[in-house]
Amino acid sequence: MAEKPEILVVDDEPSMREFLTILLDKNGYATRAAASGAEALALLKQRHFDLIISDIRMPDLSGLALLENIKDQDLSIPVVLITAYASPEDAVLAMKNGAYDYVTKPFKVDDILSVITAALGSRQEKTPVKNRDSFAGIIGNSPEMLKIYDLIQRIGPTQANILIYGESGTGKELVAQAIHQHSKVAANDFVPITCSAIPENLIESELFGHAKGSFTGAIANKIGLFELANNGSAFLDEIGELSPLIQTKLLRVLQEREFKKVGGTETIKIKVRIISATNKNLEEEVMAGRFREDLFYRLAVVPIRMPPLRERKGDVPLLVEHFLKKYSALFGKEVQQISSYALKVLMDYDFPGNVRELENIVERGVALESSNIILPESLTLSGHRPGRALASDQPQENGSESMNEIAFDLGLEQYITDIEKRLIQTALARTKNSRMKAANLLKMSFRSFRYKAKKYNI
Repeated sequence: MAEKPEILVVDDEPSMREFLTILLDKNGYATRAAASGAEALALLKQRHFDLIISDIRMPDLSGLALLENIKDQDLSIPVVLITAYASPEDAVLAMKNGAYDYVTKPFKVDDILSVITAALGSRQEKTPVKNRDSFAGIIGNSPEMLKIYDLIQRIGPTQANILIYGESGTGKELVAQAIHQHSKVAANDFVPITCSAIPENLIESELFGHAKGSFTGAIANKIGLFELANNGSAFLDEIGELSPLIQTKLLRVLQEREFKKVGGTETIKIKVRIISATNKNLEEEVMAGRFREDLFYRLAVVPIRMPPLRERKGDVPLLVEHFLKKYSALFGKEVQQISSYALKVLMDYDFPGNVRELENIVERGVALESSNIILPESLTLSGHRPGRALASDQPQENGSESMNEIAFDLGLEQYITDIEKRLIQTALARTKNSRMKAANLLKMSFRSFRYKAKKYNI
């Protein structure tokens, strides 16, 4: 006979502890109860539990603090938080810190039992992520990435909207695709759209579609992103670039799960999982009045922060190995290794462009290398090669070395491309990723800046 799943109930209200204990016992679970967070931690040191249900507001140790303690000990234990004082901030914090679900009191018996069954099932189905070098196409085995892999497995099967935030080049779209792959709608479409890449006067049509004749040039009916992603997942990249008008329309879609095409009269019902991403701090955007607070909380039911590559340097060797194999095969070369000195150069570099920049460096290194091993001379970081000083920094004789010698190696066009890319990255860093301010800093039109940023995948 299979052992009963063991559940720990934590609540400072005796009536709630008694109610949940009786309910769970009647439904075939082995239940223990704790009157406080401290008592729960003591029980966790003595025995194993398959699930923990905890109140959030408790006098000695809050449910959120208890959750943090539990996840420090064992990431795999599902924790369901319950509260009579629901707030969007608590919900976001709970899911961010690893809660399986967040349930408000009073709740229906069927609803809490359904959550418990799903939580216990999620643990049984979960594949261990310890010591993984990759996950769903994402490369890395640092503690930061293992936590993200675990979070993807837990939130994938839910319908919760996800907000992925982090610097450009950190792999936000890869995480979005992994969430879709681990969802219940993985067999259906994953439809991405980059909000900043579409002119403001066309973004509404791209998202919602339009009816024939609704505006000049609308020569036929058009299906928008949400209709294409119906019963699947919609990925809204650079969500922070949406105008206030489109933010309002998007909020209605999230609330009502319906919309009308531009110029259309028919109401279209949809069931779409929304995954969004941004390289902006949306909480600061909310405080500045540039992003709707209610929309932020609708999008960020579960926020995921993608760490920059400089915070997970331990993943650099794995990423280099992956990109070496990829571009050696693509270019038909046998460059399968990187010298220890070249690897040290990369480990000492901060990668302002993150994983995307590392990939570009390795791709160029494989293309330039004539041997079967990447040497420092084949690496180009920030517009120059390690171990080779810029000509402008070297003694010059009669002006004969007035140009950087690397320009002769790479060719003028590639050299200028490297400089342009670096200047754009630097401008974005100085302006905290404000594209408008970065364009002004570089004395460019916003249209030209956006074109070049897209061209260089920044």
